[in-house]
Amino acid sequence: MGHLIGGSSVETGALFENRSPVNGESLGSVFSGMANHIDAAASAAADAFPDWVSASGKARRQLLHRVADLIVAREQEIAFVECMDTGQALRFMSKAALRGAENYRFFADLAPQANDGHSLPTQDHINYTTRKAIGPVGVITPWNTPFMLSTWKIAPALAAGCTVVHKPAEWSPLSARLLHEIMIEAGVPAGVVNLVNGFGETVGKALTEHPAIKAVAFVGESSTGSAIMQQGAETLKRVHFELGGKNPVVVFDDADIERAVDAAVFMIYSLNGERCTSSSRLLVQSTIYDEFTQKVAARVKNLKVGHPLDPSTEVGPLIHPRHVQKVMSYMDIAEHDGATISVGGTRTADEGWYVNPTLFTNANNSMRIAQEEIFGPVLTAIPFSDEAEAIQIANDTQYGLAGYLWTTNTGRAHRVANQMDVGMVWVNSENNRHLPSPFGGTKASGIGRDGGDYSFDFYMETKNICVAFDTHKVPGLGK
Repeated sequence: MGHLIGGSSVETGALFENRSPVNGESLGSVFSGMANHIDAAASAAADAFPDWVSASGKARRQLLHRVADLIVAREQEIAFVECMDTGQALRFMSKAALRGAENYRFFADLAPQANDGHSLPTQDHINYTTRKAIGPVGVITPWNTPFMLSTWKIAPALAAGCTVVHKPAEWSPLSARLLHEIMIEAGVPAGVVNLVNGFGETVGKALTEHPAIKAVAFVGESSTGSAIMQQGAETLKRVHFELGGKNPVVVFDDADIERAVDAAVFMIYSLNGERCTSSSRLLVQSTIYDEFTQKVAARVKNLKVGHPLDPSTEVGPLIHPRHVQKVMSYMDIAEHDGATISVGGTRTADEGWYVNPTLFTNANNSMRIAQEEIFGPVLTAIPFSDEAEAIQIANDTQYGLAGYLWTTNTGRAHRVANQMDVGMVWVNSENNRHLPSPFGGTKASGIGRDGGDYSFDFYMETKNICVAFDTHKVPGLGK
């Protein structure tokens, strides 16, 4: 599988094998790009930018809706590819294409107003703002849910008038190729979207350092985000980061217990726990800690681990042997630090890269299993005594992406939500996706916000124009 640069397939560079998490078998060879491929892609994006940014918002809207239509037409193919390439279960990936299409439709409908600004009148002047696309941008997407996250970044960039150079994760590159083929088939002009496969230390670095690329949108690990920021510093590159998380779900003893159990289990074990917003720390008030963790343990024991294409599968294989090794290393770490492995802690006997869903209890927030992002089907349960301690534990981490809160006390819900040092809080709910709302984190979890007009704030520059009414006195010197 080659790159797509300037509307053409480019099949040069060293080859690497893309293997399926299901059984470790090869899904094909992929050409790994180098700096020269990024240079060609960035040049193509720069050449295509003037015509694309000059196109009307209405024209971009029609074209992006065409992309969405073609995504829907190939939804089953996309779901199958995503399952086999990432190990994610079909019950979740069956909607991956539809979610991606929804991203294109949502931002397509915003395209005609993307340049709109504000009228800011004063007594003697009127200020008004306009916006314009920043230029060619780099998009670097992760391996966990690559199709949806690629559409989440590329759709607003195109709607804003930017051109794109996209580097997908080397562990799951297939659905990115499908998306770019769909965009080309829909009629997106040559050079407006470009795809370069490869590794972060070569292709990613070349992309983040390239002077023609005006901004980089990245989803992935916090340490990689730090490297990208350093690499882009010389060219003063704008960055948007959606990074790691160690997200707390806080359950008070007045919560609806059954609904809270449903949400806590869903938000860590769905998508194999390979989700940035997963609720990987379960903070439970001590008065109900034993009861609640017993209910969770019973659910975890019943989770169906299996082939991602089996409709009954709830947890599939992890993405890569290196990731399996990382996740499994926390079993020894947990026991060494004094936590209890209540459920799981082992690999399955199946071929492929399967890890049994795991629950740690008798943990405290100073343990590594409570501080480090494991990014697998692993939940750490921690007791707390009162509201103050719950807030203290929830905020005691380098991350600040999301928080979840369960209580029937309205005042407490607002108090705690406002004191959680995170970018997003869901009260009495699992992660609920609302496209106009801001999505992003604080601290080591990221910079910037996605969603609605917040996406355009990143992909566009705002200009202020001040016009006098000729009613004010102009200062005069040297008369």
